[in-house]
Amino acid sequence: MSLLQDKQIAIVGGGPGGLTLARLLQLNGAEVKVYERDLGPDVRVQGSTLDLHEDSGLKALERAGLMDAFKRNYRPGADLLRIADQYANVVYDQHEEVYEEAFGKAHFRPEIDRGPLRDILLGSLENDTVVWNKYLISLSEKEGVWLLQFKDGTVASADIVIGADGANSKVRKFVANSTPIYSGVTMIEGTVYEAAKNAPLLWKLTRGGKVFALGNHRTLITSAKGEGSLSFYTGCKKEESWVKDSGIDFNDHHQLLSWFREEYAGWDIIWEELFSNSHTNFIPRPQYYMPLDQNWITCPNMTIIGDAAHVMPPYAGEGVNMAMKDALELSECLTSEIFPDLQSAIAHYEQQMLARASVVTQMTLASTAMLHADDSINNLLKMFSGEEADRE
Repeated sequence: MSLLQDKQIAIVGGGPGGLTLARLLQLNGAEVKVYERDLGPDVRVQGSTLDLHEDSGLKALERAGLMDAFKRNYRPGADLLRIADQYANVVYDQHEEVYEEAFGKAHFRPEIDRGPLRDILLGSLENDTVVWNKYLISLSEKEGVWLLQFKDGTVASADIVIGADGANSKVRKFVANSTPIYSGVTMIEGTVYEAAKNAPLLWKLTRGGKVFALGNHRTLITSAKGEGSLSFYTGCKKEESWVKDSGIDFNDHHQLLSWFREEYAGWDIIWEELFSNSHTNFIPRPQYYMPLDQNWITCPNMTIIGDAAHVMPPYAGEGVNMAMKDALELSECLTSEIFPDLQSAIAHYEQQMLARASVVTQMTLASTAMLHADDSINNLLKMFSGEEADRE
């Protein structure tokens, strides 16, 4: 008998990890609902592009039967990177290299905008799988059944709950007692719409792909999106309480421009295009990571995936790939016939997930430190030189 027979599964969070998991479970006949806090699929601007990796994000899509849809929607060339110094001098340019786009190759990391990826996943699910406007405020268990209380006053029940609800997960505290650790770096995320008109110099510099600009222990990353916007992230070493203590109104682009001119003093004026457009939105994002040795006693009917389990800074491009690999491995465990009960299946997933997350988190922290250290450009160039050597 299947471990999921007659079980109602609640996935909290409709990001790539949660939606991938829902798709994989439905392919195996499971009863799944995804509870998402957004009011609908189009109410929130999706962030920067995502590069999917062969052994994680792409593998999950393949198992989900969605690779053809992905290939129709990914953006060839959007994965190409330019490295620049603070004066906007390009010191490394993947656009100038001979580069084979080949699915099935470990080095190929095709890019897709978050919106199209979400649409692919949503379109693959059974009708009414995703329940919108469900902001989880509390959980309680009664006789082996979970009750989910939402902000709108409604309550849902489930036999199994899976938290895919991000860094500020409400589900995590029922699974683990791990506390996120501040990385020392705070980012400011923004998006310039109609970038060819509103940030023409940087739009040209980004060249349809990505730019990593480094200097003075600071980073600035730009990424072109298919609909013509330019997403970007600053990265600076700040105290954990800086967002609150700074007194900056992050809805005021004049204040952000003043802050940028002071914080990035000596950087070329070209970068100010990101902050001088009144339609730009800004979100401060202090970067956290989970302890490398986190562990917990497995619950019999609840677990977590993605950032809820192993949030980390984005400087190694692993976040979405880790979440989608979590979804794949958890679905395989829950639908396997080798485990005697749900708790054993969940425990097996968690053991391999935590071991993998520890390794990737260490790698990500090393990358975060390198990009905000002395001589960051030369260190990054050495890293890419090593990668090129591996490709040959």
